[in-house]
Amino acid sequence: MPITSKPSGQKPGTNNFFALLAIILAISALAVIWNGGQGNAKKVSLNQFIEDVQNAKVAKISVDTESDRINITRVDGSETYTFKEPSQSLDDVLAKVPENLKNNIETEVQPISNNGLWLTLIINILPILLIVGFFMFMMRSAQSSNNQAMSFGKSKAKLFDGTKKKTFFTDVAGAEEAKEELVEIVDFLKSPGKYVQMGAKIPKGVLLVGSPGTGKTLLARAVAGEANVPFFSISGSEFVEMFVGVGASRVRDLFRKAQKNAPCIIFIDEIDAVGRQRGTGLGGGHDEREQTLNQILTEMDGFEGDTGIIVMAATNRPDVLDPALLRPGRFDRRVMVDLPDIKDREAILSVHGRNKPLEKDINMTVIAQHTPGFSGADLENVMNEAAIMAAKENRKSIAQDDLLEAVEKVMMGPERKSRGLSEQEKIRTAYHEVGHAIVGHKTKNCDPVHKISIVSRGMALGVTWFLPEDDKHLYTRSKFFDEICSLFGGYCAEIEFFGEMSTGASNDLEKATKIATNMVTKYGMTQVGAVTLGDTSGHEIFLGRDLGHTKNYSEDTARKVDEEVKKLLDEGKAFASKTIKENRDLMKRIAEDLIKKENLSRAEFLAYFGETEEQDDARLGIHTPKKKSKKKAAK
Repeated sequence: MPITSKPSGQKPGTNNFFALLAIILAISALAVIWNGGQGNAKKVSLNQFIEDVQNAKVAKISVDTESDRINITRVDGSETYTFKEPSQSLDDVLAKVPENLKNNIETEVQPISNNGLWLTLIINILPILLIVGFFMFMMRSAQSSNNQAMSFGKSKAKLFDGTKKKTFFTDVAGAEEAKEELVEIVDFLKSPGKYVQMGAKIPKGVLLVGSPGTGKTLLARAVAGEANVPFFSISGSEFVEMFVGVGASRVRDLFRKAQKNAPCIIFIDEIDAVGRQRGTGLGGGHDEREQTLNQILTEMDGFEGDTGIIVMAATNRPDVLDPALLRPGRFDRRVMVDLPDIKDREAILSVHGRNKPLEKDINMTVIAQHTPGFSGADLENVMNEAAIMAAKENRKSIAQDDLLEAVEKVMMGPERKSRGLSEQEKIRTAYHEVGHAIVGHKTKNCDPVHKISIVSRGMALGVTWFLPEDDKHLYTRSKFFDEICSLFGGYCAEIEFFGEMSTGASNDLEKATKIATNMVTKYGMTQVGAVTLGDTSGHEIFLGRDLGHTKNYSEDTARKVDEEVKKLLDEGKAFASKTIKENRDLMKRIAEDLIKKENLSRAEFLAYFGETEEQDDARLGIHTPKKKSKKKAAK
């Protein structure tokens, strides 16, 4: 539950007061209308009334002693009314009228009623109530503003104390190494005595580092669930306000509350929002983020390791963190949360499919093979998209095809069959994609062709998927060069069959140029030499720290880099062009079939070469019978 003050807004007492005031106003209005309405009676003067009595034109008189009103019923049935002086009685008014005429008139005197008293009280008290209510409202508003001002420096951390559903390590699939690192934290929180007895100090801070969506926050919650301790969660951006000193005040308040709830876990998500390296800006030390970071450093030094307070933080940008955060005694333990491999992906898919109706023939291994490079969040999205597809078609369970379609949708976007392509554009796209597939298949190191499609997805008019057979961590020069060749396949196919290229190859050229540039400047794979050129830090540019950044190579070296990049691209283009010319007839046949079918699977594509998937795996030196890894797309 939140440990901050209640959200601002109207308080229950204020709402009740205004409701009561509205009821009083409504009753007053109804009372005035009820008592004020007198039908069609006509008002006459008091002299006219006396004259009518003297002329025997009055049949009945009713005197309202409360309002001094005289209601008159005439002989002809019409009704009138007049008013007398408060000090006068009816006899005083009719003093000059003969007794015999007065005796012939029916006279009635109405006593003072309780309704009249209430109406009088309401009318007299209502203005006072309105004034009092206005001042009460102003005082409450001032008090509320004061409370907000007093709580401005309070921590906005949310406290999960175990009353809600807990998270355990069994809910976190994959990340086995990360969980093993965190088991020590759980054991210390459960049994700190044995560590203190041995003179051991558990790390004060644990930094979870990994790509977005890999489950860093989930791991932190699992640690709290396994240890059964309170869990304070806050984002780094929630410390920072436009007023200097507020963030530091919130840090102090957070650690003060944590000490009251020890043993516990403080989790700061996206700590890079406040933990960026100091001195990188153009301003001085009064910067609000720097003040907040200084306070975090001070608080982590201020409590001992045996207090049971563990500070956990998560970031996907460890390179920008201040070194003072990472020194021993603060965040001295770094836990890497990597992207899941094929086994972890299968386990994650199974976790997210536990509460979904899956058909019995679902094979999660196949889906894991189709999702290399996916994070845990991506895999959760795949399962969710598959469930949406099944529900949209009014089916009761999720099929294997739903999961495969969901993978393609998450990776490339939904199919855009409504995109209007002319017949000529459709033909050009088909030849372009088949060009990628033919050149890639004819190389020795390019990944196997998984699927060819001319159905628009996202911004692409068509796509050729290359699906590697294993998770890859190292890439060779020949692997990179073959990828450059396959990227030029579409470009050369358009020149061969249409005599000119189109804008459809722009993305391919961009990717090929990037690969060639990295081969020259980062990987030392060319004649330029075994040297890394340019920014070697791998960091994004910081305003201030890198304003004076200069390149670490000469103009002569830059010329050589340009020449090597162009040489690689020209060689890749020449290989692709030669391959297209040698397989022109086969390519034409495949493209014509692709135009009709719109999609070709790997088995259908290999059939044109008289090969099977097993034979293709043997040609590439792959001995695993099933596909396992990273999916890449060449547009």
